Amino acid sequence: MDSPYLEVISYVERLHRQFLEVVKLELERWGIHDINNVQAMMLFNIGDAEMTVGELTLRGCYLGSNVSYNVKKLVENEYLAHERSVHDRRSIHVRLTEKGLKLRESLSAMHQRHIEMLSPTAVSTDDLQAAGVTLRRLERLLAPRRRLSAATAAACNGFFALGAASFRLMYDLRPVTDG
Repeated sequence: MDSPYLEVISYVERLHRQFLEVVKLELERWGIHDINNVQAMMLFNIGDAEMTVGELTLRGCYLGSNVSYNVKKLVENEYLAHERSVHDRRSIHVRLTEKGLKLRESLSAMHQRHIEMLSPTAVSTDDLQAAGVTLRRLERLLAPRRRLSAATAAACNGFFALGAASFRLMYDLRPVTDG
């Protein structure tokens, strides 16, 4: 690739896929077959919090329809509990069940093993911190802006959501007119 920007985007995409493959293999090793790797990472990212489905969409790299489907599956398989908001009946709050908390603990242990595996490698804490700073800058560049249409903003919910709308965002940053 002739552009460091495109090379980094490509690495991030590959790293994300490889990470999800590692999570899939861990789930198989643990004998867990009623949840997929993306759903497991959603659980991990929810953590101890209670949040709405909309907040999940805004916080992560999840597209709206995928969040709804995955939340439905996580509730069906008893990893998540859900209830409608008392104040806004359209809003659904989710939190981890005991089963979800146990899986999150296992995922935390997996992450800890990965962290411990870094020490003998050439990847230092400083390297990771520098990479994090750079990726946050790129995320801000690609994040939805107020001047974008609501449809484009809804389609671009995070750095990893590099679908067609994200490419539009990357290459066409013209302000949206109200007319």
